[in-house]
Order: sequence, then structure tokens, then C-alpha cells
Amino acid sequence: MDIRSKLKFLIPQGTWLWRTIILLGFIYFDFQVTVLLCTNPHAEGNLLARSFMQTYGIVQGLAIFDLLMAIPIYLILVFDSYLIRYTGPYSTFAELFVDVALGWVVAGAHFNGALSWLWEAPHLTRQTIGLGLYLSIAFPAFYLRQKFDFSQLIREQNTQ
Repeated sequence: MDIRSKLKFLIPQGTWLWRTIILLGFIYFDFQVTVLLCTNPHAEGNLLARSFMQTYGIVQGLAIFDLLMAIPIYLILVFDSYLIRYTGPYSTFAELFVDVALGWVVAGAHFNGALSWLWEAPHLTRQTIGLGLYLSIAFPAFYLRQKFDFSQLIREQNTQ
């Protein structure tokens, strides 16, 4: 087995790749806002991120922290993308559960972290808005698209 065939198992399959991209987008959004607005590591609310920022510098420490926090999330999504087919009739429920759980933990938490620099609102409010934003992107893309195949609808209209 060559290296290419082994590495293909490190890339999520199907819609799981897009879930991964969306969730990593929320992490990147938090990273960008924090790097742009944080002038002192003591201003960071996350104690672990603060310690990385104090040790390695603001940008490098935050990058290392975000990378280390994103690896388990990425591995969960890769693992789920290969195992979801074994859930059979429960796959939609399993995907929905994973979307809500990761939406709250990843997208909501990072959106909360990013907006904490910009908006003085309760943590729960910012995190709920982050979850809502993630679900408003994920639901139409992953659940409604299967029911409303627009490319097929366009092809049917062109043939008439």
C-alpha cells in the first residue's frame, strides 16, 4: 500500500468534509479576531490559551493552542465520516446529534470566544448565537439539500 492510499483515510468523506470545513472556519474566525484584538496575553479569558500565548507569543501561542484543540475535533469528524454508514436507518439521527453537539461545543464556543472581544453579552447568549449560526448553515446544506435537489430541478425545467 502506498502512502497516498493511506492518507486518503485522513480526509473526511462526503458531507463530513464540509462539516469539517465549516467547524474549522469557526475556529479560524476566533483565531483571527483574537489575534487582531488581543494586545496582551492577560486579556485572553481561556487560561490554557493564555499560557500558550505567554510562552510562545500571542500569534504563535494561539496558533499552537488552536491546532492542538482542533486535532481531536478533526479526528472525530474523520472517524464519524467512515463509521456513519454502519448506523443504517439511524444515520440521519446520528448526524443530527453530531451536528448539534459539535455545533454547541466547537462552533458555539469559538463564536463566543471571538465575540467576547467585540460584544459585552452573556456567554450563553453568544454561544447560542454561534450554535444557531452553525445550524443555519448546516441544516440547509446537509439535510434540506437531499430533499430539494436544485440541480435536478434545473435539469427538469430545461427539458420542458
